[in-house]
Amino acid sequence: VMWEPMGDGKKLMSLADNNILLWDLQESSAKAVLSSSAVLEGKGQLKFTSGRWSPHHNCTQIATANDTTVRGWDTRSMRQIYCIENAHGQLVRDLDFNPNKQYYLASCGDDCKVKFWDTRNVTEPVKTLEEHSHWVWNVRYNHSHDQLILTGSSDSRVILSNMVSISSEPFGHMVDDDELSDQEEQHQEEKIKEPLQDSVIATYEEHEDSVYAVEWSSADPWLFASLSYDGRLVINRVPRALKYHILL
Repeated sequence: VMWEPMGDGKKLMSLADNNILLWDLQESSAKAVLSSSAVLEGKGQLKFTSGRWSPHHNCTQIATANDTTVRGWDTRSMRQIYCIENAHGQLVRDLDFNPNKQYYLASCGDDCKVKFWDTRNVTEPVKTLEEHSHWVWNVRYNHSHDQLILTGSSDSRVILSNMVSISSEPFGHMVDDDELSDQEEQHQEEKIKEPLQDSVIATYEEHEDSVYAVEWSSADPWLFASLSYDGRLVINRVPRALKYHILL
């Protein structure tokens, strides 16, 4: 079940087997009315594994995963708007939209990879992360700083990555020209031409079993939690050096 991310809390979407159901709470807060639906058609027993409602385009798009395929849907017509067949070599486990770049979508799956897509051209991923050694269950963009990506996997690890080249600030923060001397300005110009490098910032190994869920705090952009199969909940912070590097 997914609530409309930017709305007034009156709409929600549910995925059940091969059905997408859009519900409306306008009539009564105690009862949801089915406003529209769509059915995933094809051979075999088709089943959605995951879905994500885009915060962009006036909340008229959702992305769903079934088997190895990622699809985009328009919630107004309930028609398919893009399809990434074989997005992953094995089952797609999770999806997340970049909160600041409207066409960017992350996916992860049982092929141990995390992929980043531009939904305007889905022939190839924009970037691929191959840091995990087993199924990747979760991928989450940071709500405030979209270069920060969190992933959790059955390899018992949580990985924090800095995917700055495909973020909304690929060249870092803009600096006011008045603050720079001539030499600094020249150096700054050289820096601006090159996107910053993507890297893995930290690998967290406090879990002893599969990490099934990772989530950023909605109150503190530097805080995140992870949950593993053995019932262990771990709360961590983004390393201080990186925090100040992003802010300053």
